[in-house]
Amino acid sequence: MTRLHVPVALRWSDLDAYQHVNNVEMFRLLEDARITAFWRHADAHDDHAWPTAVLDTGPHASSHTLVARQEIEYLRPLGFTRNPVRVEMWIGHLGGASLEVCYEVHDGAAGLARTGPSSGGAPYAKAATTIVVVDAATEKPRRITADERAAWEPFVEEPLSFRRRR
Repeated sequence: MTRLHVPVALRWSDLDAYQHVNNVEMFRLLEDARITAFWRHADAHDDHAWPTAVLDTGPHASSHTLVARQEIEYLRPLGFTRNPVRVEMWIGHLGGASLEVCYEVHDGAAGLARTGPSSGGAPYAKAATTIVVVDAATEKPRRITADERAAWEPFVEEPLSFRRRR
């Protein structure tokens, strides 16, 4: 299966007292990756555009995306690195008005392709976010369009499974 490989730079402010990326900041890294991967960027040329970046952004966008649910499992501590970390992303479920975005956070790599198979390496964290696409005017969920579905379907694979809770 094909995944998105989104580089995300760490900041000093992402670290906690133990010199690891703080649990709250990990969600911000995932948000940065999600915005890069799914939102259109006015300054991106066609050869620099993400294949999944089909949502308009900004205050005049006709749609918004809302986070309905998030879950994360921390697998090992992520310390500071000057190299961007790589967030591997795929879609675990593509519904009528929502999608489940799955993530694994990995070490970065120079010259990494934007799409490709899973690295198979040990991730620092894995997570899932349920996103609902909302009509900006009515503030109600709207159907995923045919263009959005066509852009996202190549990245659908099995959803994450998390460790069983006790």
